[in-house]
Amino acid sequence: MTSGFAFERLHHVQLDIPAGAEDECRAFWRDVLGMTELVKPPVLRARGGCWFRGGGVEVHLGVVPEFRPARKGHPGIQVRALEALAERLTAHGHEVVWDDDLPGHRRFHSSDRLGNRVEFLEPLPAAGV
Repeated sequence: MTSGFAFERLHHVQLDIPAGAEDECRAFWRDVLGMTELVKPPVLRARGGCWFRGGGVEVHLGVVPEFRPARKGHPGIQVRALEALAERLTAHGHEVVWDDDLPGHRRFHSSDRLGNRVEFLEPLPAAGV
């Protein structure tokens, strides 16, 4: 490490949302995915949006004046029991699009209620294990 710094982990990912969409975010991130809503600091709470955490993953949803859903850029969230998550999303009306193009992983893409793309992936078991 010659640069004097080191990356430790990703703290959070932020996705854009329109003003007033917090309940739609809760319906997806909390109710469907089972993440816990975090209390935002007061100075940031005034800006709107909401934050969620599940396992080591933290997602911040921030209000922007001219919202456009992220159709290409997305968080990639590694999970355990990918098939069960796909079934849960489908049962709640979210399309699941499987994609086998990432070697060593099973994965699919889905979208939150606002159209933001989210990737969920699970490593394949190691050969011979």
